Amino acid sequence: MDMANIKSVYLDYNATTPLEDEVLSAIHSALRDAWGNPSSSHEAGKKAKAVIDQARSSIAEMLNAVSEDIIFTSGGTEANNLVIHTAMKHFHDTFPNSTETKGSPLLPHIITSNLEHDSVKLVIDHFVNEGKIEASFVPASKLTGHVEVDDVIAAIRPNTCLVTIMMANNETGVIQPITDIMKAVRSKHRDPKHELPRILLHTDAAQAIGKIQVDSQELGVDYLTVVGHKFYAPRIGALFVKGPGKATPLSPMFYGGGQERNFRPGTENTGMIAGLGKAAELVVKNIDKYEKNMREVRDYLEDRLTKEFEDRVHFNGRFENSQRIPNTCNVSIRGEGLQGNKILKCTKHIQASVGAACHSDVHSRPSHILLAVGIPYNSLCILYQ
Repeated sequence: MDMANIKSVYLDYNATTPLEDEVLSAIHSALRDAWGNPSSSHEAGKKAKAVIDQARSSIAEMLNAVSEDIIFTSGGTEANNLVIHTAMKHFHDTFPNSTETKGSPLLPHIITSNLEHDSVKLVIDHFVNEGKIEASFVPASKLTGHVEVDDVIAAIRPNTCLVTIMMANNETGVIQPITDIMKAVRSKHRDPKHELPRILLHTDAAQAIGKIQVDSQELGVDYLTVVGHKFYAPRIGALFVKGPGKATPLSPMFYGGGQERNFRPGTENTGMIAGLGKAAELVVKNIDKYEKNMREVRDYLEDRLTKEFEDRVHFNGRFENSQRIPNTCNVSIRGEGLQGNKILKCTKHIQASVGAACHSDVHSRPSHILLAVGIPYNSLCILYQ
């Protein structure tokens, strides 16, 4: 085989995806033809607004929602921050002068998992360190790779105001039991003698959209994060909010011209929104085909790795009674002294990531996700997605 003529194989789609051709065309068309300010009342503005309205409708259809529930953001990080910011503000609006029995301020309490993306984890860490919130990081089970419903319920306190747990993990691919968690939280009996904050429910669905069905109604969430560059759209995001400002609180993090119904001001990025809408439209049309193809390719890869490495290979996302998104393969190769970055540097035709539960060099750090689900510290871990 002439290796010099083999094209590079990209296997890092959970980090970012290329633009689908139809998405790129939608972006170009919007930038060329819908360049007006969407807030303007003249023809150019109306054309831009129509493009945005269509994209909003397509995203809503993808999530089994209504257009009014979709708020455009710069990306997933902003959307996740917006949810946490809202939960904190809603708590303080509900209890403006509340104190604990010892006289210290009653702080909002947030429940999350130890599997979260940094755009959730580090935000919560920051506010905990500033003394502005309390938080519980529910550990994932080493038997299932996901958080257990009972553990989430056990973490609820009288001052709990938000539960935020990702829908699918970006490293292991394990799908979290979001529907069961949200049902259990909503049915949790709380003391009717005391005024208690509403527990808002959020999932970051960045890694699930475009790979499996994502139905906001079935999940039972108040908020759901959408990230374009995880499903062949541009680097822009959206937040599903069930009845924003009415059924569900939503507080802006900054103020300006009143765009997005004052929830997320700033002149809309029409071209990128058009691309996100087109990607959502493609998901609606093709999700079954996408899922089948991803699963077949992933399973073929895992079969070939097993034949090559036999009992030295371990697939870190495979847990009994758990499901994975169909595109993700996180594999450990057992062996002393294996260093993931060095191995990948030698594979000139593969672009993949080290999901490091290993030391590839003195600057590397073990993946907290893999350690959380029980992957040995001294395994070489490579993430194909």
